[in-house]
Amino acid sequence: MTVWNIHFLSARNELVDVMSECRAAARKAVAGVRQHAELPRFDLVVRAGRDVAPDWGMSADLPAAGVIHLTLNPERFDEALVIRSLTRKLHQVIRRDLVGQDRSLGDALVSEGLAGHFVLQVLGGQPDPWDRTTLTSGVARKAMNEWSRPDFDQPRWFLGKGDIRKWGGYALGHKLIAQHLAMDPGQDAVSLAGLRADAFRPTMRKLVNEDGPAPQDDPEADRPTEPAASVGEG
Repeated sequence: MTVWNIHFLSARNELVDVMSECRAAARKAVAGVRQHAELPRFDLVVRAGRDVAPDWGMSADLPAAGVIHLTLNPERFDEALVIRSLTRKLHQVIRRDLVGQDRSLGDALVSEGLAGHFVLQVLGGQPDPWDRTTLTSGVARKAMNEWSRPDFDQPRWFLGKGDIRKWGGYALGHKLIAQHLAMDPGQDAVSLAGLRADAFRPTMRKLVNEDGPAPQDDPEADRPTEPAASVGEG
C-alpha cells in the first residue's frame, strides 16, 4: 500500500469548504494510478491561491522528490480536474524517483510528454489543453538543438514567454511520446517512466526530419556540464 500524506495550508480557513472534496479527489487519483503503477511515498501540499491555470482553477508542481504542491482557487473546485492534475503529477513522482530531477530541455519534454500520456492511460478522454496545442513549424528543430542544455528557458518553452507558442513544450513532449509509442507499441507511459531522455533523441530526430531538414547538432548543447539548479516542473 502506498504511504502518502495530505497537508492543507489553511490556517486562515481558505480551504475549509473544499477540504473533504479535495481529500476524496486525491484518494481517487491515487487509486486510479495504483491500478497501473507502483507509487512511491509522497506528500501532497494544498494551498489556496489565484495564480492558477485560468480554465482549470488550479496549478500543480513538483518542487522536490516525493512532494506535490497543488494550488487551488476554492471557488472553482472541480473534482475531475483535480484528479486529472494529480494523476499527471503522480507519474512525475514515479519518474523522478527513477531517473532524478529534470535538468535539461530534453528531460523536461520527456517528463511532460510521458505524464500527459499517463493521464490518457489512466483516465482516457482527450489530451489536456496544453498537450494538444498546435505546434509551429521549426519548434522540433529548436528543441533538438537545445536538447541537452541545462540552462534552457523554461518559461519560453512551456509558458509562451518568448518566441515559442504558449504550451509549445507540453505539446512537443506529447507528440514526441506519441511518436515513440507508435514506433514501439509494446510500451506505455509506465514502462517508459525509467528511461532517460537521451533514449528519446532518435524519435525527436524523426520529428525534426518531418518538420524540415535535419539540424546540425549544436556542439555547445552536448558538451558535458555540471548539473544545474532545479528548473522546476510545471
